[in-house]
Amino acid sequence: MEVVIVPDARAGGELIAEAMAQLLRRKPDAVLGVATGSTPLPVYEALAAKVRSGGVDASRARIAQLDEYVGLPADHPESYRSVLGRQVLQPLGLGPGAFMGPDGRAADIPAACAAYEETLEKAGGVDLQLLGIGTDGHIGFNEPCSSLASRTRIKTLTEQTRVDNARFFDGDIEQVPHHVITQGIGTILAARHVVLLATGAGKADAVAASVEGPVAAVCPASALQLHPHATVVVDEAAAAELKLADYFRHTFAAKPDWQGI
Repeated sequence: MEVVIVPDARAGGELIAEAMAQLLRRKPDAVLGVATGSTPLPVYEALAAKVRSGGVDASRARIAQLDEYVGLPADHPESYRSVLGRQVLQPLGLGPGAFMGPDGRAADIPAACAAYEETLEKAGGVDLQLLGIGTDGHIGFNEPCSSLASRTRIKTLTEQTRVDNARFFDGDIEQVPHHVITQGIGTILAARHVVLLATGAGKADAVAASVEGPVAAVCPASALQLHPHATVVVDEAAAAELKLADYFRHTFAAKPDWQGI
């Protein structure tokens, strides 16, 4: 696992966007796995700026959804399909045909989960999966004690996650669904490159547990230690509890530019 400490969220967004751009230059039809929430916004903004400037062509990129609420209509403004349309597809100039995601309104949710796994497999798998991290260490909506081998499935959100997400529903937790479809930890680990972005002091404990703690289901993000190409990008605030922070700064500073992340 590579840990990169950046000055702020904007620098982290630029670093990851450049990694995505380099991937698209090598493989124009790459599958980009995307997450929602406020944390990844600097990544999407930086990548869209590169597209507008002609620095990269994203017209053949394919976008894979990490998770989705169960029960929200696809056109609900807070369905993740709608959010990603606004934050990723439209800014990159991509149409609905470039998007892959599970059906949160399906009558048969387990079948919808299996169908999404099949869709990802037929697409050739995810080339780069972007992740955030919850204050309890969750990735996607794999809450603590999720199976480290899990695949796409329905999950029940913890009360803390619903509290955290209420800000997207006018601060009203009663509007936040109780269930989601999420890629499982095993599904996430199948991506060829996994990049986790964490910013802010509120994520410091979760980052430290994920990077320097044991691999344990109680901290789902710790499973990234098992991945052959996992990159954790954190700002100074989110790095505050890392015991090896100085080492991580040194190793990245000494890294050849051609290697990227």
